[in-house]
Amino acid sequence: MTAAPVLMKGNEAMAEAAIQAGCDAYFGYPITPQAEVLEWMARRMPELGRTFIQAESELGAINMGLGAAATGARVFVSSSSPGISLMAEGMSYMAGSEVPIVLLNVMRGGPGLGSIGASQSDYFQATRGHGHGDYRTPVLAPSSIEEAVALMADAFEIAERYRTPVWILADGVLGQQMEPVVPQYRTPERHEFDWALSGTGGTREPRVVRSLHLQPYELEEHNTHLQQKYAEIARNEVRFATEDLDDADILVVGYGTAARVARTACERACANGIKAGIFRPISLWPFPAEALAKAAAKVSAVVVVELSAGQMIEDVRLALEGSRPIYFVGRTGGMIPTPGEVLDTIRNAALEAEPDYWLPAGQTAASTPATKTAEKCPESAAGLYPVELFE
Repeated sequence: MTAAPVLMKGNEAMAEAAIQAGCDAYFGYPITPQAEVLEWMARRMPELGRTFIQAESELGAINMGLGAAATGARVFVSSSSPGISLMAEGMSYMAGSEVPIVLLNVMRGGPGLGSIGASQSDYFQATRGHGHGDYRTPVLAPSSIEEAVALMADAFEIAERYRTPVWILADGVLGQQMEPVVPQYRTPERHEFDWALSGTGGTREPRVVRSLHLQPYELEEHNTHLQQKYAEIARNEVRFATEDLDDADILVVGYGTAARVARTACERACANGIKAGIFRPISLWPFPAEALAKAAAKVSAVVVVELSAGQMIEDVRLALEGSRPIYFVGRTGGMIPTPGEVLDTIRNAALEAEPDYWLPAGQTAASTPATKTAEKCPESAAGLYPVELFE
C-alpha cells in the first residue's frame, strides 16, 4: 500500500531524514533560513536518546562535530551561508583527518551578512573545498523536498565510504517551502571503522586521527592519498537528471530551486514551439561534466539559470570547452529568476542560434527584412505570463 503524502517543510523534512538515516549526534547554532533544522533536532534527538547540542557559535558546532565524528559516530551539522563561512577551518581539518560528517547549508544572500532571502551564491565555496588546502568534498544539491530526504541517506553513505565530509547544498526556498511528500527514509548500513577513536579497552594499540603532518614528505604523501581518493569519488559519485532532451534544440542547466524555475520556463517554451530540455546536476562536485558535454552536443545553445551572479556557469563553460554558445540568467541578493525571464533568454538563444527559427516554412532570414524577422519572435514573456516560481 502506497503511503499517503505528508505536507512537510523543507528544513524539517531534511532534519527528520538525518534522524532516520541514523544520525547519532547533531551540533548547530541558530541562523535563518535553516533555524527549523535546529528546532526540529532539539525536540526529536532527545526523544530518541541521541545527542543534541546547540553550540555557543558555528565555530563550536563544527569542532564539536569533528570530535564526535572522530569516534565513528554518525554526525550531522547544519547552518546557513555566514555560519558556513565560520566553519571553513573545521571543514579543512575534517578533510585532512578524513572524518566523515554531513553538513547542510541552506543558502542565503550575501556577501557579508547579506539577507535571509534564498541564494545559490555559495557554489564556489562548496565545490572548491570551502577551507584551506588541496581538498574537495562531495556536494549534493536537491531540487525538491522529497529528493532532499532521499539524498540525506546517500550523503551519510558517501561520507562513510570515503571518509570525507559531504555537503547537502540547499537554498532558502527549499528550506522554507512546504509541499506534499511521500518520505522515502532510509538507514544506511552500519560499519565498524578501524580508524575510529572508540577506546582501546586495553586490547589494541591507540589510534590517532589528525591532520597535522610536520614533515613535508609525509604531508605530500598524505595529499597524494587524498587526491587519489578524490579521483575515485569523481569516477563513482556523479549524479544528474535530465528532462525532455531527446529532441531539444535548447538545453537549460540549473540545480536546486533554479531547476524548478527552469522547468516551468521550458514547458512554456515548448508551448511556444521551442524545444527546450533540462540538464540538472545533482552532484555539484563531482560535476557531471562529461554527461553535460554529451547532452550539449545535440543542441544549438545552452542556457544556465542560477540564484547568483554566475558560479556554476564556470563549470558549464569548462565542460563545453566553447563548443556551444552559453547564455545566463541570474538574480542575486535573495531575488529569484522568473520563468518569464528564463523564457526570454531561451527565445533569444533559439533566435540567435537559428535565425530562421520563427519564420514560416520556406522563408529565410536572408530574404526577410530585419524588422520583419524580429516581429516573428513573440513579445516578451513578462507581458504574457503571471510571475510564478514553480510548475
